[in-house]
Amino acid sequence: MSRQIALLRGINVGGHNSFPKARQLELARSLGFEDVQVLLQTGNIVFADPGTPPEETARTIEERISAELGLSVPVVVRTRDELAAAVEANPFPPAVSEPKSLHVTFLSAVPSDTAGLDALDLAAFAPDRFRLVGRELFLWCPDGIGRSQLAAAVGRARLGVTATARNWNTVTKILALADS
Repeated sequence: MSRQIALLRGINVGGHNSFPKARQLELARSLGFEDVQVLLQTGNIVFADPGTPPEETARTIEERISAELGLSVPVVVRTRDELAAAVEANPFPPAVSEPKSLHVTFLSAVPSDTAGLDALDLAAFAPDRFRLVGRELFLWCPDGIGRSQLAAAVGRARLGVTATARNWNTVTKILALADS
């Protein structure tokens, strides 16, 4: 059976938007999702594909979180195959050996305005690099994302879409969970 993955943005970060793992599981089940699993506390919900388009699934989850918890939590949904394609499309294969240095930002749609990204002088941010591949933005920060000026600059770029990031470790664990 195919699977969908809901990626929730900005929950359980720095004490804000508290949404415990058990509550995430309960909410997904209350929506009628089956075979639900939650990875970590940061909003990675894997479930049997209900046959609903991912964008509609995201909207349904956002509305339920708002109604039940009073939180505004953006959600991006990928199918298992879309997530596997993103993993395969990784433009920085050497970064896989240091998975905490590679991040994938999942976008709700292909951004129509990339001027903020296009204006970045990548040479000024070396060795950090990024690449936009469809609805995923890959960011490789060999010296760590916390000190990366490129990560900050990319974060300030206005793409006009919902975005949520995961490090490579988490991305591959989500895919493994979706495959189990």
